[in-house]
Amino acid sequence: MNEQVNVLIVDDEEIIRDSLAEWLVSCGYKVYTASNGKEGIEVLKKIPVRIVLADLIMPVMDGISFIKEAKRSFPTISIVIITAHASIETAITAMREGACDYIEKPFCPEAIELIVSNLAQHQSLIEENMRLKRILHEKSRLEDLVYKSKAMQDIADKIRAVAPSNATVLITGESGTGKELVAKALHNLSPRKDRSFVPVACTALPETLLESELFGHEKGAYTGAESKRKGRFEIADSGTIFLDEIGDISEKTQLSLLRVIETKQFSRIGGNALLNSDVRIITATNRSLPELVQAGRFRTDLYYRLNVVNINLPPLRERREDIPLLAKHFMDMFASEQNKPEIEGFAPEAIKTLMEWNYPGNVRELENIIENAVLLTRNTIISDEDLPKQPDLSSEISIERTDNLSLKELERRHILKILESTGGNRSKAAKILGIERATLYNKLKTYGIM
Repeated sequence: MNEQVNVLIVDDEEIIRDSLAEWLVSCGYKVYTASNGKEGIEVLKKIPVRIVLADLIMPVMDGISFIKEAKRSFPTISIVIITAHASIETAITAMREGACDYIEKPFCPEAIELIVSNLAQHQSLIEENMRLKRILHEKSRLEDLVYKSKAMQDIADKIRAVAPSNATVLITGESGTGKELVAKALHNLSPRKDRSFVPVACTALPETLLESELFGHEKGAYTGAESKRKGRFEIADSGTIFLDEIGDISEKTQLSLLRVIETKQFSRIGGNALLNSDVRIITATNRSLPELVQAGRFRTDLYYRLNVVNINLPPLRERREDIPLLAKHFMDMFASEQNKPEIEGFAPEAIKTLMEWNYPGNVRELENIIENAVLLTRNTIISDEDLPKQPDLSSEISIERTDNLSLKELERRHILKILESTGGNRSKAAKILGIERATLYNKLKTYGIM
């Protein structure tokens, strides 16, 4: 262990520097020397020193000043003061400023070696603790992404690579695949992790209210704006804003968003003052933006601004090896929430059923299935009988009957069929359809199914 430890000796007396260095080198340490505090600081800037032996009385920069400067820049370093001018006052001052020990000249080399050895062990424990904390920190930042499949391993690697940057990221994939979890992981592994992560469901509000939600408004900007209100971009300052279902925003909102990206500035609705925007933008959609661009429904320039990095999440049916892990994850989560710690796992036939499920709602649907099973089971093992029966989602309408039906009418009929299969439960219907509940609500309103 000793040969891995760098020790710095700071003393204006050459004979003391040389004798201490010779002794510590013989004990297996890597030793550096400096004749005063200023030189010692320069060594610390270049060499990863873990332990310092420093004289208290030195020219240029004395020991107390050296301790202050060294601990300010290198807080984990261990400093031992060596001095012939011992007193209670100087010892207390040195310890108060960050020294961890204090030894008086003349000293016994064996005593110095014992102190350094103990500090080296202490430093090793500190570094190991920091290493484990880094590992646990990263693990916790990705813990909600439960996976085993190669496809998801590649996505996790991409998240780690992209997260430290400020690049805009477009997350694509079917509804329920976990796009917001990926957005949160990107934020939590970034330098912005201690600032706000602000999600916005773009389809939950009509155009006018969405603009107000994003950029805020001044008092009196429109009917009902009774006071000034900060928008999500202001709230997310120095952090991350996550715009979900970006493919559904209006042309006007697209232009407003493009301006924010290009100028890094925006104004509240009804206001003239320009506000700076230091925000990382992450967006997500379950729609094909290239197709929307081709159809003239999404701005080409905005698409390329948003799609600097693309992370495409595969549907659950294309990564079935993740299903048992995800099922166990959700089982543990809901068993804890429902105070049912006796639930231990799944029967083989239940796992077989879960592996064969269609999952049009992807991970969100699996989560719903497991929550339902945990609530209903009376056993310690979830069996096939505890799982709901898979609904017929084919919405079978013969070709002859659909020849003269519009796409909207087909969608309306499909929504009605799913609502019927869920007994009118809109949350379950939204999960099966692979859309947000707010989106389903808007469609129900549009089709007059309220």
